[in-house]
Amino acid sequence: MLNKNQKEVEELSNSSNIIGKGTSVQGNVETFGNIRVEGKVVGDIKTKSKAAFGQSSHVEGSVLAQNAEVAGHISGTIEVTELLVLKPTASIDGDIITNKLLVESGASFNGKCKMGVKSKEIKIGKPEVPEERQALEA
Repeated sequence: MLNKNQKEVEELSNSSNIIGKGTSVQGNVETFGNIRVEGKVVGDIKTKSKAAFGQSSHVEGSVLAQNAEVAGHISGTIEVTELLVLKPTASIDGDIITNKLLVESGASFNGKCKMGVKSKEIKIGKPEVPEERQALEA
């Protein structure tokens, strides 16, 4: 039986968010559910679910997601705990950290790529604290 918090997190995970073509967002975006970006985002994007970036998308910031599919342009680090798919129109200027990577013919990325990394927990609503600082605070 699910407790109240588990039900709430499950409902949040089933939500979908869209930043449409022609829309520009400045600031960080965090969500438990899926997110689709067709417009421009200047800031970091974090989701516990799937992030999809359409052909018209342009992101200037880091991306952290469980799964991601990129067909647009991203300038920043992409960290995906499961599968990252780069579509033929994808253009990445930054490092990629993922468990599994699928690069379709035509996609490009400039940066380092690290694969097969151990999954990390994606925390929403809490600032990331570097491990060194956590050790000092303990």
